[in-house]
Amino acid sequence: MKLYELMGRGTRACRYVWAMPNSIIGLLIFLPFAYRCHIARKDGVIELCSPGLAWVLRNLPLSSGVIALTLGHVVLGRDQGCLAASRAHERVHVAQYERWGPLFLPAYLLATVVAFVQGRHPYEDNHFERLAFAVADPRPVMARRGFRRIGGPT
Repeated sequence: MKLYELMGRGTRACRYVWAMPNSIIGLLIFLPFAYRCHIARKDGVIELCSPGLAWVLRNLPLSSGVIALTLGHVVLGRDQGCLAASRAHERVHVAQYERWGPLFLPAYLLATVVAFVQGRHPYEDNHFERLAFAVADPRPVMARRGFRRIGGPT
């Protein structure tokens, strides 16, 4: 094996370790909803969905529901269709977790507060979401699956 191949594997391992605290949170959140679950590994990311998790994602407080949620290298989705539709968007968040590691969740919350304080939409104008929306926009799928913008039209 060549040195650059070893370095590439080491770098990838470091990204997984750096994001691991968030991935563990994702797995722990999923555990109570594991009944009738679907688990898949795609592009080095664990994708999970189940009926119970779908209910939770539709009824998250302070939102009108989401179709998928990323925590480290774990993506929680309503169903397999939602996971597929949001895959490119959620992979941007995976890369953000790899870059920010355990600092990502506080940084994301701060970006939400900053957008809100500036009178902008706390989700759509969140810096991290804007980067993910620039790559892929799952909002058309969200509309078809019962997503309503906070304070916006249903």
